[in-house]
Amino acid sequence: MNILVCDDDKAIVDAIGIYLENEGYTIFKAFNGLEAIEGVKDHEVHLIIMDIMMPKMDGIRATMEIRKRNNIPLIMLSAKSEDHDKILGLNLGADDYITKPFNPLELIARVKSQLRRYTTFGSLETKTNIYQTGGLLIDDESRTVTVDGEEVHLTPVQYKIVKLLTANAGKVFTIEDIYEKVWNEPSFNPENTVTVHIRKIREKIEINPKEPKYLKVVWGVGYKMEKI
Repeated sequence: MNILVCDDDKAIVDAIGIYLENEGYTIFKAFNGLEAIEGVKDHEVHLIIMDIMMPKMDGIRATMEIRKRNNIPLIMLSAKSEDHDKILGLNLGADDYITKPFNPLELIARVKSQLRRYTTFGSLETKTNIYQTGGLLIDDESRTVTVDGEEVHLTPVQYKIVKLLTANAGKVFTIEDIYEKVWNEPSFNPENTVTVHIRKIREKIEINPKEPKYLKVVWGVGYKMEKI
């Protein structure tokens, strides 16, 4: 598996590279957003680790450009003071984030979690499951989501959330349930991460995200996909 690591701090890039190479991954390095975009064009990349604050082009703008052409998993690095940018990054297509300074074991766990989902969705295993509620239909064999016949483009994390809720239409999932099933790891204060993805999904599948037809909140409990 090939991982592109992008941060303007060479020491951080080198350190992350060492951690991941020890796990058997091949590392490509970039030091600003422009180099990250070129790296994705020039190499087969299976996951990106992207810093937010960088010269020439920051991680937010680079993520926007990469997401125009590619849905590979992207983990965003952020300082504790960059919560606003972190949420913006998730809205624009980042699949996960990790705060600096970070624990190398946590970083490796998040990388493996993202790659597990990516390789599962990208595998050649034949899947014939169809999940539907009303006009919302998921073809899990082709990994496509359509609403009233129009295809909706979701990131890997968004797809897994929609699949989980649609396959269990009518069932209420807590935020902790969603995080643990989608991220495949214990939940530690997952509310911001899950709610950001839910909001973005609604913008894509709902005619009026403020009055959702499909993805409903159950106040004080969690979320469900309406059974229609």
